[in-house]
Amino acid sequence: MNALHALLPLLGDLAVELPAEQRYYRVLGALRELVPSDALALLRLEQGELVPVAAHGLASDAMARRYRVANHPRLNAIIEAQGAVLFPPNCDLPDPYDGLIGSSALPVHDCMGCALRINDKTWGVLTLDALTVGQFTEQDLQTVETFAMFAAATVVAASRFDDLLRTVAGERKRAEAYRLSARRPKPEMIGNSDSFRQLISEIDLVASSDLTVLITGETGVGKELVAQRLHDLSARADKPFITVNCAALPEHLVESELFGHVRGAFSGAIENRLGKFEVASTGTLFLDEIGELPLAVQATLLRVLQGGQLQRVGSDKPHVVDIRLIAATNRDLAEEVRTGRFRADLYHRLSVYPLRVPSLRERQDDIMLLAGAFAEEKRWRVGVPSLRFSDSARQALVGYSWPGNIRELEHLMARAALKAKKRAASLKRQSVLSLELRIPRSSGHPFHEHPATDSTMIRPPIPRLSGHP
Repeated sequence: MNALHALLPLLGDLAVELPAEQRYYRVLGALRELVPSDALALLRLEQGELVPVAAHGLASDAMARRYRVANHPRLNAIIEAQGAVLFPPNCDLPDPYDGLIGSSALPVHDCMGCALRINDKTWGVLTLDALTVGQFTEQDLQTVETFAMFAAATVVAASRFDDLLRTVAGERKRAEAYRLSARRPKPEMIGNSDSFRQLISEIDLVASSDLTVLITGETGVGKELVAQRLHDLSARADKPFITVNCAALPEHLVESELFGHVRGAFSGAIENRLGKFEVASTGTLFLDEIGELPLAVQATLLRVLQGGQLQRVGSDKPHVVDIRLIAATNRDLAEEVRTGRFRADLYHRLSVYPLRVPSLRERQDDIMLLAGAFAEEKRWRVGVPSLRFSDSARQALVGYSWPGNIRELEHLMARAALKAKKRAASLKRQSVLSLELRIPRSSGHPFHEHPATDSTMIRPPIPRLSGHP
């Protein structure tokens, strides 16, 4: 393959406005023409982790994984090297893509990579894998090293184009939702399905406004993440984001928790205390499980929302509050209104802009992306060198109905990683984790019902993940 012929399209791309993702995949396509490979990946370095932004030949769940450089010696070696690195076929260093190329553990194979540097700072890495031993040559190594410079130029162009889009659109610099903080991982929204993209589009549309948003959806679908994104993309992003789980508040303390109290207002009120509304002032207040609020508190909440003022328990003095309110529930509030368990006027005040979060059953294309992200996170937390999915495991995960939604999937990956730490075993379709759930009859879940009980017993065929030392 003529190198100039492969590079010319990339040079032409530098003068064209293209989305970053399209540029990245065009980079990999050109590299694949120059150096035939079974798998290629472009990964961006973010706070000590390498995040895939484009890949060919890797399993779908690889794109949602985060590779902590300190835990992957090969990736670390690529970053530390001054040029491209070609690993010997019998290299003892574990391969970060074990189980992600093909359907089994990687055999002895060729692997090389090169860091991409912009202004003497490492932006990320290019990796190449060939399942045929000896396929990569010293000439290929030099080719990749030279190609990395063109790839870096493409990255710069993509970055400038993205900056231009943000400027033209007048958007705020978005909170880095796909990064992990140094001290605490920040949950992120992951997905690529049509329903997920539609949700993100709706979030991005309403985020810049101050409209009250009512988030609905089943338990475990990620309503708090939606609220967090709404806050992060709003004009209040640098202000407080306060979360209140209404279902966890004792009924006799709900008003005090929300609106505050003064000293002596009730037994145990030994000092003045701000409520969550005042704590969240100038920021965002997220009321989760708002359908659990008692009717008396609903009336008080309505007055606060209508007047923009509150009175602390035990005081007649009004306090002005400036917040953006986001509420969430897994209940059908319209039905709750019809049955008298929720105030109609409050319901209409809250549902200025309703957002429904789809269940995981409606996001089948996202299951393996999420599973890959959770598997990588849990693997790292418990110290398992590698977790991979067999074909039967992928089929079982995608075919399961997930009544507990994303939270259930996350918990499954956590248990699987913990079990894999103690023993390595191949994936089986039969459940080794013996996952048991109780779903009320009213849920309409299609599994077998036991007439002697008031619930449906579900034993789905969820597989166990293997641990590979």
